[in-house]
Amino acid sequence: MAKVIPAVSGIESALSILADGGLVAVPTETVYGLAADACNEEAVRSIYAAKGRPSFNPLIAHVSGLPMAQEIGSFDDIAMKLARAFWPGALTLVVPLQQNTKIAPSVTAGLGTIALRHPKGIMAELAERLGNPIAAPSANSSGKLTPTRAEHVQMDIGDRIDLILDDGPCPVGLESTIVKVVDGVPVLLREGGIPAEDIEALLGVDVQLSSDNREIEAPGQLLAHYAPEAMLRLNAADFTKDEAVLAFGKQTTALPKLSRNLSEQGSLSEAASNLFSMLKELDLEGATRIAVQPIPTHGLGAAINDRLERAAHRE
Repeated sequence: MAKVIPAVSGIESALSILADGGLVAVPTETVYGLAADACNEEAVRSIYAAKGRPSFNPLIAHVSGLPMAQEIGSFDDIAMKLARAFWPGALTLVVPLQQNTKIAPSVTAGLGTIALRHPKGIMAELAERLGNPIAAPSANSSGKLTPTRAEHVQMDIGDRIDLILDDGPCPVGLESTIVKVVDGVPVLLREGGIPAEDIEALLGVDVQLSSDNREIEAPGQLLAHYAPEAMLRLNAADFTKDEAVLAFGKQTTALPKLSRNLSEQGSLSEAASNLFSMLKELDLEGATRIAVQPIPTHGLGAAINDRLERAAHRE
């Protein structure tokens, strides 16, 4: 079972493991990521094995800053503007892959593009000191709930990885927003921690939405994803006696004992931060069905609803 150690004091151990081709769960401002040296093909393949992740689903390469990103990806004017505005932060940019890079082929899953993010905090520091980008999808079994706490990682894949860095709960609580620039047009591949409205305000143009029927171009596009063990019923105005409740906002009637409120104050940022951890708690407490109250669709609400819809989808 992987050792869990405080993130700040564990950086040297994490660097050693990454340099040797191992796997480390690393906290970011969004969620916990399962990190490996993005230039080590064997290490990157071990990410797919540990998660049970389909090999056609590409990974995000985390960088220490724009200079490292430009060594492996080609940035047009719009991509550059987005990077300068939102990095470091919860935005991933899908850009053309530079020729003759040292990036392991499995990172891109054979695509001619690469997903790049400059995160805040420890992940970026590890990339800087390692001298290579770090491939890191969320640190969970493929399709299951994304971890926002170290204990979530330990319960799920702790027996398949080498180390877990614990930095407490992730403040954003949702994965990064993913944008691809196509012929000068920004296309939203995944809702996330940066609302689409913020991107549109910066660029002065509407962001186009990607169709789920298109080929997989970035992480998080599978229809069935982010799923708890319990079945979800979305936009529930009421609940039955056999349902747990995931609530939002102030309540006019009493909730059942098996319930959680994403934000009693109706804060979407608080709801985003609590989403995965509260679904995990309801799972662990034995919920088999969860009635989810309606969540507004503006701002971070769009990303929350995206995760809930994918979590409710059963193939």
